[in-house]
Amino acid sequence: MPFLTRLFLISSILLLNLPSSAFAGEKWQDVKSWVYQLTDYTDDKLDEIADAPFDLAVIDLARDGSDDYFTKSEIKMVKSNGKIVLAYFEIGAIEDYRPEWDSVPADLKAGEVDGWPKEQYVKFWDQRWWTVIQGRIDQAIAAGFDGAYLDLITAYEEIPHNGTSSEDMAQRMVSLIDKISRYAKKKQAGFKIVPQNCPELYTWSYWSGKPNLKYLNAIDGLGLESVFFIAHDKPSKADWCIENRNNAIALQKAGKLILAVDYAKKTKNIISSYQQLQAIKFIPYVSVRDLDRVCKPPTK
Repeated sequence: MPFLTRLFLISSILLLNLPSSAFAGEKWQDVKSWVYQLTDYTDDKLDEIADAPFDLAVIDLARDGSDDYFTKSEIKMVKSNGKIVLAYFEIGAIEDYRPEWDSVPADLKAGEVDGWPKEQYVKFWDQRWWTVIQGRIDQAIAAGFDGAYLDLITAYEEIPHNGTSSEDMAQRMVSLIDKISRYAKKKQAGFKIVPQNCPELYTWSYWSGKPNLKYLNAIDGLGLESVFFIAHDKPSKADWCIENRNNAIALQKAGKLILAVDYAKKTKNIISSYQQLQAIKFIPYVSVRDLDRVCKPPTK
């Protein structure tokens, strides 16, 4: 057999045995669009998301939010046309319908999440909580997801501090994200870590005015809500919205992908959101607060 033929066959075999996240790594910076749906999947399947014209999809780790997890063949089907697929789960709180709910000790729960009565904050720095997170990462990798989309990072500033400084709470959250990243990437090289919100963890001045490299190195991108529109159709003019944008831009300049989601129903606001997000080179998506449908981008 000619040398070049043997080389081609060997290369092909090696490529076929690479984890799917290795391919995701090659096209990560090429992502230009995304879809974000957490509930009410059509017929409890992912066909609609698979067929939708997006480069990346964020879906719940579980089909029903509870114990019916998406299978590896289902995730493979979504990825078959080139999509990157991230598994959504919370790391700063837990919903009462999650399978781990009953096993989380009462003293690990830290109060109801404002506006979401079925959720309780958790003491996310407690080693007992890591067991839950570890299980979710294992499930995501086993199902063939390319990465994890981590929610309720805001817990670090919203739960009672009980004498602990804001700086220490933030450091605890950064340490958890770093631990997640190290664990996941050790199990599967190229596995993506994308926290939602709190871009200030990179830029806050309590790190002597210097960027937090521990946080920066742990993440591959950032999800950011309500960049230009808060649910629903309310312009994001508050100081915290502007600060979030500026901090996310700093992360973007540091090489991180910014997945932005606005909440709007009016066509003019949907168009405006896409235009403004594209202008600052965030990856745009506009949906409704419940994230219960696939929302196509506006036609030009």
